[in-house]
Amino acid sequence: MAKGPVFIVYGSIVLSTLPVISCTKVEKKTVDKTKPNIVVIYLDDLGYGDISAYGAIGIKTPNIDALANGGIRFTDGHATSATCTPSRYGILTGVYPWRNENAKILPGSAPLIIDTAQVTIPKMLKKNGYQTAVIGKWHLGLGIGDIDWNKRIAPGPNEVGFDYSYILAATQDRVPTVFIDNGYVDNLDSKDPIEVSYERNFEGEPTGKDNPELLTMKWHHGHNNSIVNGIPRIGFMKGGQSARWSDVDIAYHFLDKAKTWVKANKNGPFFLYYALNEPHVPRTPNQRFVGLSGMGPRGDAILEADWCIGEFMKTLNEEGLIENTLIVFSSDNGPVLNDGYYDDAVEKLGNHRPTGPLRGGKYSLFEAGTRVPFVTYWKGKIKPNVSDAMVCQLDLLASIAKLVRVEENTGDSQDLLDVFMGKSNKGRESLILEATSRTALRKGDWIMIPPYKGPAINKETNIELGNSEGYQLFNLKVDIGQQNNLTKSNPEKLKEMINDFVKIRGEGYSKIEKLELH
Repeated sequence: MAKGPVFIVYGSIVLSTLPVISCTKVEKKTVDKTKPNIVVIYLDDLGYGDISAYGAIGIKTPNIDALANGGIRFTDGHATSATCTPSRYGILTGVYPWRNENAKILPGSAPLIIDTAQVTIPKMLKKNGYQTAVIGKWHLGLGIGDIDWNKRIAPGPNEVGFDYSYILAATQDRVPTVFIDNGYVDNLDSKDPIEVSYERNFEGEPTGKDNPELLTMKWHHGHNNSIVNGIPRIGFMKGGQSARWSDVDIAYHFLDKAKTWVKANKNGPFFLYYALNEPHVPRTPNQRFVGLSGMGPRGDAILEADWCIGEFMKTLNEEGLIENTLIVFSSDNGPVLNDGYYDDAVEKLGNHRPTGPLRGGKYSLFEAGTRVPFVTYWKGKIKPNVSDAMVCQLDLLASIAKLVRVEENTGDSQDLLDVFMGKSNKGRESLILEATSRTALRKGDWIMIPPYKGPAINKETNIELGNSEGYQLFNLKVDIGQQNNLTKSNPEKLKEMINDFVKIRGEGYSKIEKLELH
């Protein structure tokens, strides 16, 4: 082990120190060690093959690697969906998102989709003495409809268990492009009120479609409405000039909020849901990272996120919290390259494969849609290892409940605490996968995808979606890339999988055929 800080160099620039595996002595603090702190670090659209600990080619992510190599690196870890809103619903509630018809990709003005009476991880922990916070991307809706952005916006994160919330409402590519601090738009000038619409533009406001001369980033598909900082967005917005964020500083802004909150609550116990925006579009890395990956803004954004995680871990170490903090690192769904803007993500990819050996990606029922980097790290408690157990973000609620000795479950979430702690390699036996309202079944090494209408490949993202006129059956143990459909050669296994799927999912599962993107 290193006896001092390990310096991380991106290109010729020294950006950070990596304290995760350092033995540097830190000042002892008076902290509550009867209950561990819990931090979920959640990235956006990060693929299974996007970090070097999972075999990334052409990009190095040393700070994420320190977590993966110092904890349990799961090779079969899943988000609850192949898109963002459903996954975020599942990780916080421990409930399959397909059980909630509103758990789909939301506009920035959508109402809150988590019932305020519903069990959530922060609510459960708050009742048991934890301080709780969400910092970063939310995208689970706010209010009850027809939001007035110039007053307190509720219900929201604070009403479902978070003591503190500092968020962007939906995504970086959607309006309103403002931060929300405990329900209030941050830095809003009452003389310049915000107006938001997802149906019509406001008179006199330029758009990406009509005013290309004002753009610093060119839209490819679906992002041609209001222009903020030269970037065309989804939806229309007027006003709130003083509150609008600087796109190139979002990662730094959330990092600063996360570090400040941890320092203020270091006597714990605390729960932090730190939801980074990278590498979701629009990819706007700070100038210090531009060009460092050689893969364009997407690769640069991944390096920026890795650096932020290193800085956050440094804070935990300096505050004497690293040995009493369970960290879960993962992504909300699989990768996508062209997701609405021209940013060289495809052209500069080189030999890098964001999906690793997997097929599909964001929006897809194939494995790369939900199988993502998944790491649990707890210095001194979790021994470094690699686990092939099938686990899901859905299982965090029941597992954390077990960790803090609370009786709480949802029926969907499974207690896999021993697996997450490296004491067992027996994960889930089965899991319902979800992608844009379509579902499939994983059972052991097998996956069964029912027939779904729609295109096989999305022409805009160039991702295979998993749609087919017939059933698809794959054995992932021998065919991780899902190239050989075994329905004809294994009819009995197909029948078994269909029956098991219907027992969990119910009838009528293929009636929803509308494909939602972005």
